[in-house]
Amino acid sequence: MLNSTKDIVLQNKSRYKGIIFDVDGTLTFTNQLIFDSFNHITKKYLGKSFSDEEVIALFGPTEDVILKEICNDEYESARKDYYKYYKDNHSIAQLYDGIKSLIVEIKNADVLLSIFTGKGRTSALITLDEFELTNYFDLIVSGDDVENHKPSPEGINKFLQIFDLNPKDVLMIGDAPSDIIAANESGVEIASVVWDSYAEEEVRKLNPKNIFHSVAELRDYIFKM
Repeated sequence: MLNSTKDIVLQNKSRYKGIIFDVDGTLTFTNQLIFDSFNHITKKYLGKSFSDEEVIALFGPTEDVILKEICNDEYESARKDYYKYYKDNHSIAQLYDGIKSLIVEIKNADVLLSIFTGKGRTSALITLDEFELTNYFDLIVSGDDVENHKPSPEGINKFLQIFDLNPKDVLMIGDAPSDIIAANESGVEIASVVWDSYAEEEVRKLNPKNIFHSVAELRDYIFKM
C-alpha cells in the first residue's frame, strides 16, 4: 500500500524525526460516536442518559476504567456491549479532510510516526483499523499501555526512548489541554489543532502560539524548513 501511494505523493522533507498524533478530535471525528456509545450503556445499565459535558467529564481514564466505575458488577457485559456498539456504529465517525494524505506524506518523508491516545487499546485499534491507518504508525500507545494517563508525558517518553529520539526533534499533535501539558513536560514541541476540539478556549490559553485550524495549515507547518 505504501509503495503504490508513494508513487503519487510528492516527496517532501520535514525538520522532525518523529511525530506523535492524538486520535479523537485530531485524526478522527469520533466524539459523537463516543458520546453515543456511552449513552447506549448508561441507558441500558443505569436507566439514564448523560449530556455531552457529563461524558467529557469522565475523560481521562480508559473506557474500561470508566465502565468499571459506573457499571460495577455488570462491567463485563457492559464492556462487550460498549465495544460492539462502537464498532457497529463506526460509520458515525470520519477522518478529517486531508488527514490520511498528510499521514502518508509524513511516512514517505521517513519520519517516525506514533499514536498517543487516552483511548483504550480496543477502541483505538477499532478506529485505526476502520480507517486503514494502523500500519502507518511505528508505535501505538493507548491508555492501556501506560500507568499514568495524560497529562502525564509517559506515552511520549515511550516513543522517545524506544526510537532514541531527541525531544527537540519531535512534534506532538493534539486537540486537548492534556496534550499540551504532556508535550511541555516531555520537552517535545506541541501543535494544537482546533478543528474539533471540545476544549478550544482552554487550548488557546495554554498554547496561543501554535494553533491550527485546518489540516492544510498543519501540513504547511510540518514541512516548513
